[in-house]
Amino acid sequence: MLNELITERKLPALPSLPAERQEVLHLLAENEYGFTPSFEGEVSGFTESHEITYGGKALSERILLSFPTPHGTFSFRVRVLLPVEVKPAPVFLHISFHTEENKAVNDHRIVEHVPEEEILDHGYGIVSFCYEDVTSDSGRWDGLALAYPSGGDSGWGKIGMWAFAASRVMDYLLTREDVDSTRISVSGWSRLGKTALWCAAQDERFSLAISTESGCSGAALQRGKGGETVRDITSRFPYWFCRKYASFAGCEDKLPFDQHYLLALIAPRTVFVGSAEKDLWADPVSEFLCAKAASSAFEQIGVPGLITPDVLPSAECDLYDGRIGYLLRRGEHWLMRRDWLAHIRFRDLHHV
Repeated sequence: MLNELITERKLPALPSLPAERQEVLHLLAENEYGFTPSFEGEVSGFTESHEITYGGKALSERILLSFPTPHGTFSFRVRVLLPVEVKPAPVFLHISFHTEENKAVNDHRIVEHVPEEEILDHGYGIVSFCYEDVTSDSGRWDGLALAYPSGGDSGWGKIGMWAFAASRVMDYLLTREDVDSTRISVSGWSRLGKTALWCAAQDERFSLAISTESGCSGAALQRGKGGETVRDITSRFPYWFCRKYASFAGCEDKLPFDQHYLLALIAPRTVFVGSAEKDLWADPVSEFLCAKAASSAFEQIGVPGLITPDVLPSAECDLYDGRIGYLLRRGEHWLMRRDWLAHIRFRDLHHV
């Protein structure tokens, strides 16, 4: 049944991976996210604050990260929260909508829940930064956007910039002896789920990419998608992408790829896709079919992709056995405790 549903979408066939990995990255950069500039500098971290918190269970630090760019040094803040009893600790690198000081940024509708103490009690650390500390979620060219020259139809958009910042946090984490460098995931919700996937697709140092309700231009197939479309997203948020992407509005079938290419680039590492039953704008069916369609890339190199019965999932479906994990939970567009517990379980099972 699932293969028939995928066939109906008339998806472009997946290339041979990893042999054609660079070609696939080039396709996605040229037509959707824009080209990420190369980085060969060093990232430094200055500790602004340091305390033991959560009743002695956690080390909490605020770090100012700095690195060179073509237009001078760029800096942004990162919060590090690590369990004191686990060294080195596996880490969730979470691209966040908020900082400690500002729990909701400009749009009051943007909320997310991070059950920090529960994550710590499972032996994981949480490292996070606010995406707007890197560059604003607007058409203004500010922050990191000013630090790198960009232009043309395939110049990078802000999803690429936020992903680039996550890779600079990875650079820093690799210098810490209290972090397990082999078990660092990158995660995000909604637009930041798209960011996490694009980050992990480019940066093979991440052991796991976690996308929660990333929908259009994230973990959902474009062809045959319900809810948000390329026309919708490029009309409202053109600055997230390269300029060329808007040319596919209303003609997604002309794209030389679909979003299963993005998930396939993470093989043979692990990826977790989360959906919500009532989040029709993101379209959970298209997210699930994308995970299924990407599985062949994992199978090509001898590891299981999404392991699922041959039916569309119903609410409260958890699929953890393959290298692609999937959750369809009840509810709407939000990041909640249920999502995080699924992420923890998947990481525990696969030791990533």
